[in-house]
Amino acid sequence: MNYVEVLEDLISIDTSMPPGLNYDVAINYLQPLFEQVGFETKTIDIPKEHAEGREGRVNLICHRSEPGRPRLILYSHVDVVPAEGWDAFKPRTASGRIYGRGAADMKGAIAALLLGLEALKGKPLRYDTSVMVTTDEEVSQASQIRYLAQFLQPLRRSAVLSLDSSFGYVAIANLGVLQMDIRVKGKSVHSGLSHLGVNAVEKANLLIKALLDVKNMVVERKSAIDVHPSTGIAKMEPRLNINRVEGGLKVNIVPDQCLISLDRRLIPEENVEDAERELMDALFSVEGVDWEVERVFKIPTVPPCQDPVVDELAQTLGMVAGQGGKFGEMISGDLPYVATTEWGAKEFGLGVIRSECNIHGKDEFVYQKDIECLAEVINRFLSAA
Repeated sequence: MNYVEVLEDLISIDTSMPPGLNYDVAINYLQPLFEQVGFETKTIDIPKEHAEGREGRVNLICHRSEPGRPRLILYSHVDVVPAEGWDAFKPRTASGRIYGRGAADMKGAIAALLLGLEALKGKPLRYDTSVMVTTDEEVSQASQIRYLAQFLQPLRRSAVLSLDSSFGYVAIANLGVLQMDIRVKGKSVHSGLSHLGVNAVEKANLLIKALLDVKNMVVERKSAIDVHPSTGIAKMEPRLNINRVEGGLKVNIVPDQCLISLDRRLIPEENVEDAERELMDALFSVEGVDWEVERVFKIPTVPPCQDPVVDELAQTLGMVAGQGGKFGEMISGDLPYVATTEWGAKEFGLGVIRSECNIHGKDEFVYQKDIECLAEVINRFLSAA
């Protein structure tokens, strides 16, 4: 299999989320490739009510049955974040790198998976193996993952390996998420008559100050879980970022509303309900501001995965790449909570993402050597020989 051609073809399919188009094109491209490496496949049309209200969500489930063997589920997704200012969907290869949106996050890992499975075709597997190719990971996909559970049985005590992860170590923990949109209300008037109005932007600044006071406390907390040295920090750390402030129509109009969007990331030792209470207490402490919470999005935290299967994967990675170890990731996703808490599974990760690959940014790329290395790790990890 020419994995470079496969990855270039995948990158060429614009699966940006939002809006989430061309999922069927990507899935239809991948389905025969998984069949070629010896897997039975089934496309799954996710009902709207199980896809956060969205339509056109097509997923792919692949199986290679090994009765009596331990259960392994390999996770991936085809959606990517949008791109502007570069030819993101015209892949190019140069100096051992493949450039394009999704090259590292995470279509490169799908190419590695196919390459690794090709080497195992016709050979006995150590695991009763399934593959998930999902959609909408870049926004929210918890209800889609829950819907797929019926096609992935048995799930309890299974090992779930997420390929949407970093290269060079096994990821054993992720950050939880709490996002909030806060609408501040005012009264719109001519700027010259501002004494008759209420400036929602200025009122929002009072809330922002209170939230930044919380941030100063949050960032002082540290997890007991190590992170890889490439991150520039030693332990997993919580985050509180105000990433969007939007208000006002024109410079001479007192604004009647202002939107504040914040993103809170939680270390595994934190609880999402406690984090929400901490933020709400800060907001309620500000007097004279009319506000309401419009949207709340949560991904609860789960404990780190400590299981012999993780040690085995780390050992395999060390033999192939000369590096390894187990670390927490400073990223988030719906999979760890659903797999761990609802499926009763063990969830951990290994992919092709490096900090320098600039995922979500301009000129995203993946190293060809990392794809080849991940393919070999998959080959050895799944092989029963």
